[in-house]
Amino acid sequence: MTTPTTRARRIAIVGAGWAGLACAVRSVQAGHAVTVYETAEPGGRARSVALADGAVFDNGQHILIGAYRRTLGLMRDVGIDPAAVLERRPLALVDARGHGLVLPSGAAIPAFVRGVLGHRGWPLSTRMALLARCGRWAAMRFACPADWTAARLAAGLPQAVIRELIEPLCVAALNTPAAEASAKVLLRVLRDALFSGPGSADLLLPRCGLSDLLPVPTWRWLGGRGADLRPGVRVLAIERVSGEFRVQHAAGGEPFDAVVLATPPLEAARLADKHAPHWAAMARGLRYEPIVTVFAHRQRRLPAPMLALVEGPQAPAQFAFDLELLGVAPGRIALVVSGAAPWVERGLEATGRAAVAQLQGALGDDSRDIASVVKVMAEKRATFRCTPSLVRPKASIANGLWAAGDHVDGPYPATLEGAVRSGEAVAAALG
Repeated sequence: MTTPTTRARRIAIVGAGWAGLACAVRSVQAGHAVTVYETAEPGGRARSVALADGAVFDNGQHILIGAYRRTLGLMRDVGIDPAAVLERRPLALVDARGHGLVLPSGAAIPAFVRGVLGHRGWPLSTRMALLARCGRWAAMRFACPADWTAARLAAGLPQAVIRELIEPLCVAALNTPAAEASAKVLLRVLRDALFSGPGSADLLLPRCGLSDLLPVPTWRWLGGRGADLRPGVRVLAIERVSGEFRVQHAAGGEPFDAVVLATPPLEAARLADKHAPHWAAMARGLRYEPIVTVFAHRQRRLPAPMLALVEGPQAPAQFAFDLELLGVAPGRIALVVSGAAPWVERGLEATGRAAVAQLQGALGDDSRDIASVVKVMAEKRATFRCTPSLVRPKASIANGLWAAGDHVDGPYPATLEGAVRSGEAVAAALG
């Protein structure tokens, strides 16, 4: 927890996604007067959405891992017990037959070695090739030239490793195909997730809807500690008047010492344009990759809460989650399609049908146990494309004007942990 400052500042945070909420919590703890503007509901792109018929779906199937230490710390600080809302499991990239990479518990490097050597689906030569390559990456201090792609990094590895490990990790963590993904960022993810300490690679699967996982409890925590919360308010402009900022909205304008734009990049660019045109142009220049989530109903549960699927020309999904096993929704399955641009072009209905057929084929379902599509949700700007040598906008836009979000310059791809770290970093810079 931060130590309160001697001089409270008036801070406006525009956007209550995970970055904005993290910034708000740390700023309140520092003793600042915080106002949070949010046009919709807290949570941003990682929240639950209620449909007109009353059904509630998460806006995508997000997961956490044990290496998300800042996110887990934030949860504890606002009164959330991670053990109560997250199911912790050893990393297991397994198919419906239980075949795949499973990491046992224990110290990170021995656990990884045991997991690779215990992989039942790979011959010994393949397992040894992966361990040797990981040793080389460690000798490189998990760093490489900025212009390398993940495909170049993995060149020469057995195809089974590329298909079953490298490519799934690229789309899961970077939401970018290996042929276009940044090897530098992938290595940072591998270092922190697989080799940074016991439990870092553990999967933390939500046992509740995304809004209840962090956004709603944090919103309540902020309200209970004096933050001025403004749901349903869209900020129209940011003006600089006599050394202070004025946040303009439909009801008028309000003065602040500093403003944090914790919005998606295009909205941040709109608000920042008159203050820092170059920064706004950089934010507008980011390219995006969609994620599609197919929610389906199935009579029987899956063999495990999370299954790896084999992607292909007619098979869009990389992972399937059993939301009943996680206590989220009876009979509901979520199929995740990352790097989904080609499938968005085919249409959501076609994507849903293909994903369900893919799951049925993987499980060997018969006519008595066929899954049916319930809802298909697409986040067309789910994440920025994490490509080599990508230059991302900085957190500092202009004097007193800041940006926070998973798109802001940092070592991580567009993840929940990246968003939280960005928000906390801005709060620390504000003093």
